[in-house]
Amino acid sequence: MFILKLIFRNAFRHQLRTLLTVVGLMIAVLAFGLLRTVVDAWYAGAAASSSTRLVTRSAISLTFFLPISYGGRMRGVEGVQSVAWSNWFGGIYQEPKNFFPQFAVSDNYMDLYPEFVLSDDERQAWQRDRKGALIGRQLADQYHLKVGDPLPLRGTIYSGNWEFTVRGIFDGIDDTRVTRQMMFHWSYLDESVRKSSPRRAGYAGVYVIGIDNMDNAAAVSRNVDALFANSLAETLTETEQAFQLGFVAMSDQIIAAIRIVSYVVILIIMAVMANTMAMSARERNSEYATMKALGFGPGFLAWLIVGESLLICAIGGGLGIALTAPAADGFKAAVGIFPIFSVSADTIAIQSACAFAVALIAAVVPAIRASRVKIVDGLRAIG
Repeated sequence: MFILKLIFRNAFRHQLRTLLTVVGLMIAVLAFGLLRTVVDAWYAGAAASSSTRLVTRSAISLTFFLPISYGGRMRGVEGVQSVAWSNWFGGIYQEPKNFFPQFAVSDNYMDLYPEFVLSDDERQAWQRDRKGALIGRQLADQYHLKVGDPLPLRGTIYSGNWEFTVRGIFDGIDDTRVTRQMMFHWSYLDESVRKSSPRRAGYAGVYVIGIDNMDNAAAVSRNVDALFANSLAETLTETEQAFQLGFVAMSDQIIAAIRIVSYVVILIIMAVMANTMAMSARERNSEYATMKALGFGPGFLAWLIVGESLLICAIGGGLGIALTAPAADGFKAAVGIFPIFSVSADTIAIQSACAFAVALIAAVVPAIRASRVKIVDGLRAIG
């Protein structure tokens, strides 16, 4: 108890210095946690992908579509249980800043996504309405939409004004599912395109393939692509996770920069903390010499420095960790581009580890110097 009491008094002997150091630690740990959460949010879609779904697209680029007739041929491949397809729509809701994913999908599309929960009544209502739309709970909450509301979009890829009616709102089976999206009938899109641009009709952007066993993903992918080898529209089939990671890879440099910045923040606060501990130890040389003269050993003096560093970092790091979740909620509400933006247990663990590492590293040199102080030199400085 004596050493703990002494550590606490030493830590708050210079209250302003300690307060500023604690605030700096708090901000650094908070910033580190937010930056790590941004990286996690970037990978949220890929992390939630299913291992029993494959995605088939044009081998050239996503901008090249595939004939709708491919779906029937894919169903004949061994290991394939079901095939659905979708087109990216890219419409504007009210104003350009209101961006959210919109897909024209086949009628069986939702069957391949059991992680999206939709009531039977709403599913049937959507099936009956040619202009019906399904939206996710996150999207409905963001724009205050409910079943029966009109949902007009201004086309970009597909020009014109498109009128939809919300016929169902689906939820995710857990908080990791992104439900900030809209789906409507592919047949409605195709019929409209056939009237205005017949050559663009009868094509799908991507096919989603449900397979019976995740272990067969590579074999099914090869067999599907072999069906259309040397054709005018060759395909590339990959797991849904690989498909999602392909989009994330476009931002690899940004993500790498965010990761680097997050660790630079920790290095900066480590330097600040080391300077604080060095100043504290240097000011107490005479005290350490006196304690040595009274019989306290070098190890005891070293633990005083380490304990003080641990206490300051525990307070600052603890406050930073406690504020990370509320700050993440505020960031999500203010920015609005990340449907899933929550602080993971791994992020909290890394924050704690960083705070602990800063405390130990910052205390190493001052602790060694305090343990090696000579009684004669320390007492000579008194007065």
